[in-house]
Amino acid sequence: MGFLIPQNFVMPVQNADRSSYRSDSFWFYPWGKSITHKGVDIFATRGKEIRSSVSGIVIFRGNIDMGGNVILVLGPRWRIHYYAHLEEIESNVSLFVDKGSKIGTVGNTGNAVGKPTHLHYAIVTIFPYVWLVDRSIEGWKKMFYLNPIPYLTAAEEKGI
Repeated sequence: MGFLIPQNFVMPVQNADRSSYRSDSFWFYPWGKSITHKGVDIFATRGKEIRSSVSGIVIFRGNIDMGGNVILVLGPRWRIHYYAHLEEIESNVSLFVDKGSKIGTVGNTGNAVGKPTHLHYAIVTIFPYVWLVDRSIEGWKKMFYLNPIPYLTAAEEKGI
């Protein structure tokens, strides 16, 4: 069923564009305790609206060590959309969210304390894409962590 739901995607940070993130930051090495950067940081001012990039169900909201205030949305194709370093979380677990609906605000919580405010955004598939594995540092994890840059680029090109 999860593969049948269309994945319409919107930019997760209000008014963000290509100048808000580095297109080469996915899988950047070295990246501190994370070893590689398994997502993309979208820089914005504190309190800027974070929107759900897809329609889905909130499966977790809370505070974790590295991510700070985080929210996870299970979306189409059984992909988990991970939003981290939020200043505020504005959605509840088990709540269905529409793409584009506000789920929080930009901050710098977790291991981003003292750094510029941003959203760390990642897409994780629960079904491994083994063809994405390569010989890079932690390359075996690429079967789970999908590069969000093409989705961000497409959303910007569509103006959403």
